[in-house]
Amino acid sequence: MKSRWSEPEARRAVAHYAERGIGEDLALRTYSARLLGGDRRLVLHGGGNTSVKTCMRDVYGDEVRVLCVKGSGWDLATIEPEGHPAVRLEPLLRLRRLDKLTDEEMVSVQRANLLDSAAPNPSVETLLHAFLPQKFVDHTHSVAAVAIADQPEVEEICRRIYGERLACVPYVLPGFGLAKAAASAFEANPEVEGLMLIKHGIFTFGATAREAYERMIELVTLAESYIAVTARPRPKPREQSRHPATDEAELLAALRGMLGSAAQGKWPRHWIMDCRKGPDIEAFLGDDKLAACALRGPATPDHIIRLKGKPLLLLPARCGELKAWAEKAALAIGDYAAEYENYFQRQNARAGGRKKALDPMPRIILVPGVGIVGIGKDKADAKIVADLFEAAMASMIGAEAIGRYEPIGEDDQFDMEYWSLEQAKLGKSAPKRLGGHVVVVTGGAGAIGAATATAFAREGAEIALLDIDSQAVARIAKSLGGSALAVSCDVTDQGSVASAFTKVVECFGGVDILVSNAGTALTGMIAEISDEILRRSFEINFFAHQNVAREAVAIMKRQKLGGVLLFNVSKQAVNPGPNFGAYGTSKAALLALVRQYALEHGADGIRANALNPDRIRSGLLTPQMIQQRAATRGVSPSEYMAGNLLREEVTAQDVADAFVAQALMQKTTGDVMTVDGGNVAAMMR
Repeated sequence: MKSRWSEPEARRAVAHYAERGIGEDLALRTYSARLLGGDRRLVLHGGGNTSVKTCMRDVYGDEVRVLCVKGSGWDLATIEPEGHPAVRLEPLLRLRRLDKLTDEEMVSVQRANLLDSAAPNPSVETLLHAFLPQKFVDHTHSVAAVAIADQPEVEEICRRIYGERLACVPYVLPGFGLAKAAASAFEANPEVEGLMLIKHGIFTFGATAREAYERMIELVTLAESYIAVTARPRPKPREQSRHPATDEAELLAALRGMLGSAAQGKWPRHWIMDCRKGPDIEAFLGDDKLAACALRGPATPDHIIRLKGKPLLLLPARCGELKAWAEKAALAIGDYAAEYENYFQRQNARAGGRKKALDPMPRIILVPGVGIVGIGKDKADAKIVADLFEAAMASMIGAEAIGRYEPIGEDDQFDMEYWSLEQAKLGKSAPKRLGGHVVVVTGGAGAIGAATATAFAREGAEIALLDIDSQAVARIAKSLGGSALAVSCDVTDQGSVASAFTKVVECFGGVDILVSNAGTALTGMIAEISDEILRRSFEINFFAHQNVAREAVAIMKRQKLGGVLLFNVSKQAVNPGPNFGAYGTSKAALLALVRQYALEHGADGIRANALNPDRIRSGLLTPQMIQQRAATRGVSPSEYMAGNLLREEVTAQDVADAFVAQALMQKTTGDVMTVDGGNVAAMMR
């Protein structure tokens, strides 16, 4: 590893934060914490913690010694000074004299001594930082350090690598006990520059931010060098036939359905996936011994709240064997869930029977021939899971190269997984109504498409936007933030549609809701319009909807999770207007298509519903067209747009809200909902 410390950048950070009244100590703490958090070999997704001991003034204006330590919910890569809440140091140091301290008491003391009562909870390792005397303290779960920490002979290996520069601390659940053990290890040799927490990670410290940071870089580099020099040659991976991308999408959709089936109605049925592949992953999964390492337990205890104790390892997926593979995979998922429930019952009895079971679904699935599949309640969660396992995988490879990978055992895994302070890191926000659902919106770059995507995203859904205008749809996806996917797609081209849906499944794992929205309004009297224009209208307003619905249904049937098909039909289907023959006839055909899907796929749990909006400002109803239609009727544009029973203009947002409502109507199919402010001639009954 290389130090990324830059003295000019450090000074700029001090000057920048000084403008906000932040002192130099906390400014440099923020700067070096970001250096640690910016290196994925050291820290991932909220892992690690950092601190500085300094002086601040309390509400009375008195100067007090404080520990500024990373707060819950902050990520070192993007941390700001507020992410290191200040805790009065003296009350923390007094705790060292106690023989025991419950977690609840520890949290109470820490919160009671915050200078700012609104600050986030200090790290669960706050006392460890407090009990070490150095000014700056850094902690990471370095990939290389964890490979050393998970060795049966870790103390002997550390002596070879570091001599007397680093002390080892036996494994203890984080909190008061670990803080006292770490302090004792330091006091036994006050000249050490760091601590190796067995089965956990590494600490370094120093009088300055730079000293603590560069010690971390140096000690981790020594671990990397030791692994590189002493590593045994790796055996050649077994030969594997790769799975083609098309089959891979089928496999992921089937796998997603198996997770839903295994939930048995007791746990969430809809999960989001993040699939990873590459040479390192192929080599790991191609080596039976290495892949089996993952079943021993988490590389560092902090991972268990995201990854559970172990992944699910499936049989290799080979070309042409999807059906047979899926049958075995379904059994394996069921066995995993049953085994987890047995583990919970066994361990909960040991712990006194007071815990409430978490869901038994795997968070990592290993599929030789395909890759590693992260499972999450949303895409962000699935990506975090996959990132953490990739780091853990690297630690396992390093550990096995120099000895044996030996993580914490089952008792310690359970204590960590069901530790209330660890679970608190994940938060307790109520699930959103469409969390875990994947929504595909065609015509995603248009006004209705963009509004619809935004409305579904607010409900917690993952969004895939399809549009022929690749740049425009990319802008819309970016505006949504998060993991929204933009796909360039010509919905009139079956190949383009098939490719687009493959990308969606490879990104999220499947499809749950289709909003078939793309369309065009071609004008002209029906007797005078050319066949070319009429056929063009049917290509976009009928066959394109059939193209996307057909692909969506194939995926939904593979998943066996049901699904929803929503179509933007238009009031023209039942209330045609003059000079709109090409549009009205193709939309009338589309309405029949909706009813056919409702009729034929209700038994699959797939609902098909239609919206009939009218006079929506969009790419179809342009300002020029509004002017023309208003002039034809002898009214102003605003009067034309509000020409309904409610005398109010109907917007793209109104259409979007109606689509969401239809998606949530669990017992409704074949529905045609008007979104027109009241048009008697377009009323369905």
